[in-house]
Amino acid sequence: MTPGIVYLVGAGPGDPGLLTIRGRELLASCDDVVYDALVSEELLASALNGRDVRRHFVGKRGGDTGSARQQEIEALLVRLARDGRRVVRLKGGDPFVFGRGGEEAQALASAGIPFEVVPGVTAGIAGPAYAGIPVTHRGAATAVTFATGHEDPEKGERATDWGALARSGGTLVLYMGVRTLPDVVSALLAEGRAADTPAAVIERATYPSQRVVTGTLATIADRAREAAVTAPAITIIGDVVLLREEIEWFERRPLAGQRIVVTRARAQASSLSARLRELGAEVVEMPAIRVEPLDPGPLYDALDRVNDYDWLMLTSQNAVELVWRAMRARALDARALGHTRIAAIGRATADALLDHGIAPDVVPERFVAESLVEALGRRDDVEGRRVLLPRATDARDVLPDGLRALGARVDVVSIYRTVLDGDGAARARDRLRAGEIDLVTLSSSSTARFFVDAVGAETARAAPVASIGPVTSAAARALGLTVAVESEASTIAALVDAIVARRR
Repeated sequence: MTPGIVYLVGAGPGDPGLLTIRGRELLASCDDVVYDALVSEELLASALNGRDVRRHFVGKRGGDTGSARQQEIEALLVRLARDGRRVVRLKGGDPFVFGRGGEEAQALASAGIPFEVVPGVTAGIAGPAYAGIPVTHRGAATAVTFATGHEDPEKGERATDWGALARSGGTLVLYMGVRTLPDVVSALLAEGRAADTPAAVIERATYPSQRVVTGTLATIADRAREAAVTAPAITIIGDVVLLREEIEWFERRPLAGQRIVVTRARAQASSLSARLRELGAEVVEMPAIRVEPLDPGPLYDALDRVNDYDWLMLTSQNAVELVWRAMRARALDARALGHTRIAAIGRATADALLDHGIAPDVVPERFVAESLVEALGRRDDVEGRRVLLPRATDARDVLPDGLRALGARVDVVSIYRTVLDGDGAARARDRLRAGEIDLVTLSSSSTARFFVDAVGAETARAAPVASIGPVTSAAARALGLTVAVESEASTIAALVDAIVARRR
């Protein structure tokens, strides 16, 4: 059997964007991933991208008797590698910074297992940076020390020389010290560190739910307790904490603190989710619908006679991709549409066409079927012409009825249907019921229907919705949902702008 290999990969402190390129490459090709409690599900989902990878959760939490033991984790890595598996051992932060990665590397080396270490962004640097606190700064701190606060400084023998740290005068960054913070503070004060030294505790650093509590060395433990700060958290002690008032940025983003459900189909959700996250929102992805292609035979037949059509009407990105898939299957390319006029219902559909080298002849000002009919009605090359309309089975009849009213001969070909996805519905349902969601995005009428089906009518009404346009808004209101946001144009960019405008 070909021997396997283990990659000790740092996942960073939480934000999926901080995973290294090498780490993402390895997750895209591994057989197994062994991961900690500090590795976010969002990071795993985005990096694995739906691949069928065996997952092994070995998360450890302080005081949790059900946590995996270190020796068990090391034995698991050795066993998987001996079975010929490519294993990513995904660890929060950096594997070698209070991550016990060195112990795992020793165990692998002892067992003769090949391994590679991929460093990660450590929370002790990323957390303060996201809080607007540089760990070193000219005139404030020329040195920084990283220490674990997990050790109780009151025990008989200390591995950490708190006296030396108290006298160092530089920035002190403490990992894993929420419960022992009062003891650490007492030790530092007893060893001479000034009581008015600025201090901060950062909870869930780099996550959208990040919280920062500030004070002085004398007050920080009480303030963290009053704020009910829980692990994971990083503590920073030093004059650099004062810079937060000037250069804080993460919590000032337009959607910081907002918790938004994205119900868009999985294939199209990434652009909306990425933009919302970039603006500071915590995104809960719950793809309410899934695109299910139908028998391509009728579309093949139509494309074999494509020269008989004067117009090709495309009303979604899904339709564009399925039409091009069918064209490739019939050995056709963009040249086959050389004499055919093309209409796209909106900018996203038009952009999808441009990706295949086609610039549509008609794109309406408003990205709905009614507006497309109006735009075509102003032309003199629709009446009496033959139109191919490949679309979803549950699409509205506004467009074909409108075209026929204009005198066109329309062939409607059903090429896909939208079905309930429900992946992530349980998580979204729980958070809606707990009042932890501020907004739900709806990108189509079918998304609205399937969202209600997935979480239940009563739960669906627990949060207001942001609609991509008037047609979707009407469908949402008919389902009893409260429409708090409606974008001026039926585009993702316009929807995001409307959400930001509401927050302001």
